[in-house]
Amino acid sequence: MLKKFAAATALLAAASGAFAAEPPSLYAGVDVSSTKVHNYDRDGGYGAFLGYRFNESFAVEGGYHRLADTEYRTGPLRAEVTLDQLDLAVIGSLPLSAGFDVYGRLGYNRLTADADVAGFSAREHDNNVLYGVGLGYAFTPVIHARLEVQKPSSDATRILAGVAFRF
Repeated sequence: MLKKFAAATALLAAASGAFAAEPPSLYAGVDVSSTKVHNYDRDGGYGAFLGYRFNESFAVEGGYHRLADTEYRTGPLRAEVTLDQLDLAVIGSLPLSAGFDVYGRLGYNRLTADADVAGFSAREHDNNVLYGVGLGYAFTPVIHARLEVQKPSSDATRILAGVAFRF
């Protein structure tokens, strides 16, 4: 019995070292957000992202996010407006203690606004620099949470909470 226990302990110790040696580099995740555009109400959104960590301090990430999906009414007129973001950014991360890290984001994003009013529709695109700062926490080597503030354009601020799964 003691030999089996010793063998199982040795096997477990060897396996845990292999898993802890290098964190996975490909990751994917989802987020929920609140976006405030100048002169408009704050609106909820959601998104998905895919990234690659080159090391503990540097990653590249792309994503799609619905920043707003709003309906406005003025008398008999009704307008439906959506705001979408497609982005690609580099992320620099600074590890702190106990699984925490702070990070900065710098990249490109394409915002698309769609509006439907009284049967007429319009679409507008805007290309901008995307930047943001955030705080992350690794629950495990595979599950990572984040809180972030982003500026997708000069008149918009996005606050988000997300979770990433590392492969």
